Amino acid sequence: MMAAVNLPQHMSDAIRRIMAKAYANVLRNPLEAKTVWRLQQAFLKSEKRRAEIKEKEGMDVPPFLICSIATACNLHCKGCYARANGIAADSADAQKASLPPEQWKAIFEEAASLGINFALLAGGEPMLRRDILERVAEVEDMVFPIFTNGTLIGHSYIEFLKQHLNMIPVISIEGLEHATDERRGPGMYRRAMLSVEMLHQEDLFFGTSITVTTENFDLVTSDAFVENLRTLGCKLIIYVEYVPTDPGTEHLALSEADLEKMEAVQEYQGERFKDLIIISFPGDEKFLGGCLAAGRGFFHIGPDGSAEPCPFSPFSDSSVVELGVRGALASPLFRKLREAHLVGGEHTGGCALYEHREEVEAMLKGQ
Repeated sequence: MMAAVNLPQHMSDAIRRIMAKAYANVLRNPLEAKTVWRLQQAFLKSEKRRAEIKEKEGMDVPPFLICSIATACNLHCKGCYARANGIAADSADAQKASLPPEQWKAIFEEAASLGINFALLAGGEPMLRRDILERVAEVEDMVFPIFTNGTLIGHSYIEFLKQHLNMIPVISIEGLEHATDERRGPGMYRRAMLSVEMLHQEDLFFGTSITVTTENFDLVTSDAFVENLRTLGCKLIIYVEYVPTDPGTEHLALSEADLEKMEAVQEYQGERFKDLIIISFPGDEKFLGGCLAAGRGFFHIGPDGSAEPCPFSPFSDSSVVELGVRGALASPLFRKLREAHLVGGEHTGGCALYEHREEVEAMLKGQ
């Protein structure tokens, strides 16, 4: 049996630790320090708001959202879940409908009012949607990590990020040059590092996102690799465990033993690199009582506003456009996933919803 975990309290504690590290990292930059301090106060109010909604309405509000705001990308990375799931496409005819900037802003204003702290912006390539980024940046009580390939960061985007310190670029790499270029295309590592250099020169808060596979595990979790990112000015590292959405790439997914090793590595890194924020996604779900998708810890909003359990499980019976964020959290599909213990149940590693995608699809059709 898994030990009982007070998930809301655990996630609130994690947010406080993240913000404390963020504040320590930006003390030498007065504007960033002021922004982080203000967000810390806002997040304490958010924590109370989530607890209040739980007590009065019995509804769990997650502190995170993942939002795919872009339906196009300027790269063709191998094993891209966004292309495999139909989020991103090259031709306008093949692309999903995308909400306008004002609609996204309204969604995040409601999310902030419910006590949601973070919205991870993905795509496609979110920096192709500057119009959306400019509008949602106005929701100042939320932090927006922007998961980007880094190829579009130049002087104009640097100025934008300097003016909106709640927008945090998170640049995706696969390790060093060979591995990154192998997946993302020739020259992409050097272009990403150019963006890193520009962000570092401006002393902006930024991070890196690394898809962890069986092939790069040892490298990207090594002290030397992490120390190099720290030297380059990186303050946040997000390890994303590979989910094999492309047939024939199953061998790249981490095994249960690998996931246990990842837990140990993260514990060690937390002690070794005290100034860095290091996160693994989906992380130690065994400890957290199972998968965090479908509103337990987060849910995914597609480019058209569809409310989905997670990016790797693109099934939906609700829309935040029609129902709002509050209504989407009451999704019958989300409830069925919890009742079937596909989220919040016994967990042995791997992506629970992806591994049971046929069962998830059957639940949706059964409604």
